Amino acid sequence: MIRLTGIKKSFGDLNVLKGVDMEIEKGEVVAILGPSGSGKTTLLRCINFLDAANEGTVELNEIKADYAAASKKDVMAIRRKTAMVFQNYNLFKNKTALQNVMEGLVMVQKMDKEKARELSIETLNKVGLGERLHYYPSQMSGGQQQRASIARALVLNPEVILFDEPTSALDPELVGEVLQVMKKVAETGITMIVVTHEIAFAHDVASKVIFMDGGRIVEYGTPEEVIDNPREERTRQFLGLIAG
Repeated sequence: MIRLTGIKKSFGDLNVLKGVDMEIEKGEVVAILGPSGSGKTTLLRCINFLDAANEGTVELNEIKADYAAASKKDVMAIRRKTAMVFQNYNLFKNKTALQNVMEGLVMVQKMDKEKARELSIETLNKVGLGERLHYYPSQMSGGQQQRASIARALVLNPEVILFDEPTSALDPELVGEVLQVMKKVAETGITMIVVTHEIAFAHDVASKVIFMDGGRIVEYGTPEEVIDNPREERTRQFLGLIAG
Protein backbone atom coordinates (compact mmCIF):
# COMPACT_ATOMS: atom_id res chain seq x y z
CA MET A 1 0.00 0.00 0.00
CA ILE A 2 1.15 3.53 -0.82
CA ARG A 3 -0.33 6.53 0.95
CA LEU A 4 0.62 10.13 0.19
CA THR A 5 -0.74 12.79 2.54
CA GLY A 6 -0.61 16.56 2.16
CA ILE A 7 2.09 16.59 -0.52
CA LYS A 8 3.25 20.10 -1.34
CA LYS A 9 6.16 20.95 -3.61
CA SER A 10 7.49 24.27 -4.84
CA PHE A 11 10.36 25.22 -7.12
CA GLY A 12 11.16 28.75 -6.01
CA ASP A 13 7.94 30.76 -6.29
CA LEU A 14 6.25 28.11 -8.44
CA ASN A 15 3.85 25.92 -6.46
CA VAL A 16 3.76 22.65 -8.37
CA LEU A 17 1.89 20.43 -5.89
CA LYS A 18 -0.70 22.04 -3.65
CA GLY A 19 -1.63 19.44 -1.10
CA VAL A 20 -2.06 16.06 -2.79
CA ASP A 21 -3.56 13.04 -1.01
CA MET A 22 -3.50 9.63 -2.66
CA GLU A 23 -3.83 6.01 -1.59
CA ILE A 24 -2.97 3.00 -3.77
CA GLU A 25 -3.51 -0.62 -2.80
CA LYS A 26 -1.06 -3.41 -3.53
CA GLY A 27 -1.39 -4.73 -7.09
CA GLU A 28 -3.27 -1.73 -8.45
CA VAL A 29 -2.32 -0.11 -11.75
CA VAL A 30 -2.90 3.63 -11.44
CA ALA A 31 -2.73 5.91 -14.47
CA ILE A 32 -2.13 9.62 -13.87
CA LEU A 33 -3.50 11.88 -16.60
CA GLY A 34 -3.35 15.63 -16.98
CA PRO A 35 -2.04 18.53 -19.07
CA SER A 36 1.61 19.56 -19.12
CA GLY A 37 2.53 21.44 -15.97
CA SER A 38 -0.18 19.82 -13.86
CA GLY A 39 2.33 18.25 -11.46
CA LYS A 40 2.09 14.63 -12.63
CA THR A 41 5.79 13.91 -13.01
CA THR A 42 6.73 15.86 -9.89
CA LEU A 43 4.25 13.80 -7.87
CA LEU A 44 5.73 10.60 -9.26
CA ARG A 45 9.29 11.72 -8.47
CA CYS A 46 8.30 12.68 -4.93
CA ILE A 47 7.24 9.11 -4.18
CA ASN A 48 10.82 7.81 -4.25
CA PHE A 49 12.52 11.09 -3.31
CA LEU A 50 13.99 11.90 -6.72
CA ASP A 51 12.32 15.18 -5.82
CA ALA A 52 11.72 15.74 -2.12
CA ALA A 53 8.39 17.38 -1.31
CA ASN A 54 8.42 20.43 0.94
CA GLU A 55 5.57 19.11 3.07
CA GLY A 56 3.63 15.89 3.57
CA THR A 57 4.23 12.23 4.30
CA VAL A 58 4.71 9.08 2.27
CA GLU A 59 3.92 5.56 3.45
CA LEU A 60 5.01 2.43 1.62
CA ASN A 61 3.77 -0.58 3.52
CA GLU A 62 5.59 -0.51 6.87
CA ILE A 63 7.75 2.52 6.02
CA LYS A 64 6.53 6.03 6.80
CA ALA A 65 8.55 9.17 6.12
CA ASP A 66 7.89 12.86 6.66
CA TYR A 67 9.36 14.79 3.73
CA ALA A 68 10.44 17.65 5.98
CA ALA A 69 12.46 15.34 8.23
CA ALA A 70 13.14 12.13 6.27
CA SER A 71 16.36 10.38 7.23
CA LYS A 72 18.75 8.90 4.69
CA LYS A 73 17.70 5.49 6.02
CA ASP A 74 14.02 6.22 5.24
CA VAL A 75 14.86 7.46 1.73
CA MET A 76 16.97 4.40 0.93
CA ALA A 77 14.34 2.03 2.34
CA ILE A 78 11.69 3.49 0.02
CA ARG A 79 14.02 3.51 -2.98
CA ARG A 80 14.82 -0.17 -2.45
CA LYS A 81 11.13 -0.99 -2.78
CA THR A 82 10.57 1.08 -5.92
CA ALA A 83 11.95 1.25 -9.45
CA MET A 84 11.47 3.92 -12.09
CA VAL A 85 11.13 3.88 -15.87
CA PHE A 86 11.98 7.27 -17.38
CA GLN A 87 10.82 9.04 -20.55
CA ASN A 88 14.26 8.95 -22.14
CA TYR A 89 15.35 5.46 -21.04
CA ASN A 90 18.38 6.62 -18.98
CA LEU A 91 20.45 3.66 -20.13
CA PHE A 92 24.24 3.76 -19.83
CA LYS A 93 25.43 4.42 -23.38
CA ASN A 94 28.68 2.51 -22.89
CA LYS A 95 26.99 -0.65 -21.60
CA THR A 96 25.04 -3.34 -23.44
CA ALA A 97 21.40 -4.14 -22.69
CA LEU A 98 22.54 -7.02 -20.49
CA GLN A 99 25.09 -4.90 -18.64
CA ASN A 100 22.49 -2.16 -18.07
CA VAL A 101 20.04 -4.62 -16.55
CA MET A 102 22.72 -6.29 -14.40
CA GLU A 103 24.02 -2.99 -13.02
CA GLY A 104 21.55 -2.54 -10.16
CA LEU A 105 21.77 -6.16 -9.09
CA VAL A 106 25.55 -6.13 -8.87
CA MET A 107 26.26 -2.58 -7.71
CA VAL A 108 23.27 -1.94 -5.42
CA GLN A 109 22.07 -5.36 -4.32
CA LYS A 110 25.61 -6.84 -4.32
CA MET A 111 24.39 -9.97 -6.09
CA ASP A 112 26.85 -12.51 -7.42
CA LYS A 113 27.66 -11.63 -11.04
CA GLU A 114 26.76 -15.01 -12.48
CA LYS A 115 23.40 -15.07 -10.71
CA ALA A 116 22.78 -11.46 -11.79
CA ARG A 117 23.60 -12.40 -15.37
CA GLU A 118 21.16 -15.35 -15.36
CA LEU A 119 18.36 -13.27 -13.86
CA SER A 120 19.00 -10.38 -16.26
CA ILE A 121 18.92 -12.66 -19.33
CA GLU A 122 15.66 -14.19 -18.10
CA THR A 123 14.13 -10.73 -17.63
CA LEU A 124 15.31 -9.44 -21.01
CA ASN A 125 13.74 -12.51 -22.61
CA LYS A 126 10.45 -11.60 -20.92
CA VAL A 127 10.42 -8.18 -22.61
CA GLY A 128 11.35 -9.64 -26.00
CA LEU A 129 15.02 -8.66 -26.05
CA GLY A 130 16.61 -12.09 -25.85
CA GLU A 131 18.34 -11.49 -29.18
CA ARG A 132 19.58 -8.02 -28.19
CA LEU A 133 21.52 -8.91 -25.03
CA HIS A 134 24.84 -7.58 -26.33
CA TYR A 135 23.50 -4.56 -28.21
CA TYR A 136 24.42 -1.07 -27.04
CA PRO A 137 21.69 1.60 -26.79
CA SER A 138 22.89 3.19 -30.04
CA GLN A 139 22.20 -0.12 -31.80
CA MET A 140 18.62 -0.38 -30.56
CA SER A 141 15.40 1.39 -31.51
CA GLY A 142 13.69 3.66 -29.02
CA GLY A 143 11.15 0.95 -28.29
CA GLN A 144 13.88 -1.59 -27.63
CA GLN A 145 15.71 0.84 -25.34
CA GLN A 146 12.55 1.46 -23.36
CA ARG A 147 11.91 -2.27 -23.05
CA ALA A 148 15.47 -2.65 -21.73
CA SER A 149 14.66 0.10 -19.25
CA ILE A 150 11.55 -1.81 -18.13
CA ALA A 151 13.65 -4.97 -17.76
CA ARG A 152 16.12 -3.03 -15.61
CA ALA A 153 13.25 -2.02 -13.32
CA LEU A 154 11.66 -5.48 -13.24
CA VAL A 155 14.85 -7.37 -12.45
CA LEU A 156 15.13 -5.57 -9.10
CA ASN A 157 11.87 -7.20 -7.99
CA PRO A 158 10.44 -3.93 -6.63
CA GLU A 159 7.11 -3.61 -4.86
CA VAL A 160 6.20 -0.61 -7.03
CA ILE A 161 7.25 0.48 -10.52
CA LEU A 162 6.90 4.17 -11.40
CA PHE A 163 6.54 4.97 -15.12
CA ASP A 164 7.14 8.57 -16.21
CA GLU A 165 5.47 8.96 -19.62
CA PRO A 166 7.30 5.88 -20.94
CA THR A 167 6.09 6.27 -24.53
CA SER A 168 6.36 10.04 -24.95
CA ALA A 169 9.83 9.93 -26.58
CA LEU A 170 8.92 7.15 -29.02
CA ASP A 171 7.97 7.30 -32.67
CA PRO A 172 4.26 6.44 -33.01
CA GLU A 173 4.93 3.04 -34.58
CA LEU A 174 7.05 1.97 -31.57
CA VAL A 175 4.52 2.89 -28.87
CA GLY A 176 2.54 -0.32 -29.19
CA GLU A 177 5.45 -2.66 -28.41
CA VAL A 178 6.20 -0.84 -25.15
CA LEU A 179 2.55 -0.70 -24.09
CA GLN A 180 2.25 -4.43 -24.75
CA VAL A 181 5.17 -5.12 -22.40
CA MET A 182 3.61 -2.86 -19.78
CA LYS A 183 0.34 -4.80 -20.04
CA LYS A 184 2.24 -8.02 -19.39
CA VAL A 185 3.92 -6.43 -16.36
CA ALA A 186 0.51 -5.37 -15.04
CA GLU A 187 -0.72 -8.95 -15.35
CA THR A 188 1.97 -10.10 -12.89
CA GLY A 189 0.23 -8.21 -10.08
CA ILE A 190 2.97 -5.69 -9.37
CA THR A 191 1.84 -2.23 -8.28
CA MET A 192 2.29 0.29 -11.10
CA ILE A 193 1.89 4.07 -11.18
CA VAL A 194 1.96 5.37 -14.73
CA VAL A 195 2.07 9.00 -15.85
CA THR A 196 0.76 8.80 -19.40
CA HIS A 197 -1.15 10.43 -22.25
CA GLU A 198 -2.16 7.02 -23.61
CA ILE A 199 -5.87 7.18 -22.80
CA ALA A 200 -6.69 3.78 -24.31
CA PHE A 201 -3.97 2.14 -22.20
CA ALA A 202 -5.27 3.87 -19.08
CA HIS A 203 -8.82 2.74 -19.87
CA ASP A 204 -7.94 -0.87 -20.65
CA VAL A 205 -5.17 -1.63 -18.16
CA ALA A 206 -5.50 0.72 -15.16
CA SER A 207 -7.59 -0.21 -12.16
CA LYS A 208 -7.73 3.46 -11.12
CA VAL A 209 -7.26 6.73 -12.99
CA ILE A 210 -6.20 10.07 -11.56
CA PHE A 211 -6.74 13.34 -13.41
CA MET A 212 -4.53 16.20 -12.24
CA ASP A 213 -4.60 19.89 -13.02
CA GLY A 214 -2.94 22.87 -11.39
CA GLY A 215 -1.06 20.79 -8.84
CA ARG A 216 -4.15 19.09 -7.48
CA ILE A 217 -6.09 15.87 -8.04
CA VAL A 218 -9.31 16.85 -9.80
CA GLU A 219 -10.78 13.34 -10.17
CA TYR A 220 -9.88 9.88 -8.92
CA GLY A 221 -11.78 6.72 -9.71
CA THR A 222 -12.12 3.76 -12.04
CA PRO A 223 -11.48 4.20 -15.78
CA GLU A 224 -15.24 3.99 -16.33
CA GLU A 225 -15.80 6.82 -13.86
CA VAL A 226 -12.98 9.18 -14.85
CA ILE A 227 -12.63 8.51 -18.60
CA ASP A 228 -16.09 7.38 -19.65
CA ASN A 229 -18.19 9.48 -17.27
CA PRO A 230 -16.09 12.29 -15.78
CA ARG A 231 -17.84 14.40 -13.17
CA GLU A 232 -15.71 17.51 -13.49
CA GLU A 233 -15.87 19.95 -16.40
CA ARG A 234 -12.07 20.32 -16.43
CA THR A 235 -11.68 16.57 -16.94
CA ARG A 236 -14.19 16.63 -19.78
CA GLN A 237 -12.31 19.49 -21.43
CA PHE A 238 -8.99 17.66 -21.25
CA LEU A 239 -10.37 14.37 -22.57
CA GLY A 240 -12.18 16.21 -25.34
CA LEU A 241 -8.92 17.84 -26.46
CA ILE A 242 -7.08 14.50 -26.37
CA ALA A 243 -9.83 12.80 -28.37
CA GLY A 244 -9.85 15.67 -30.83
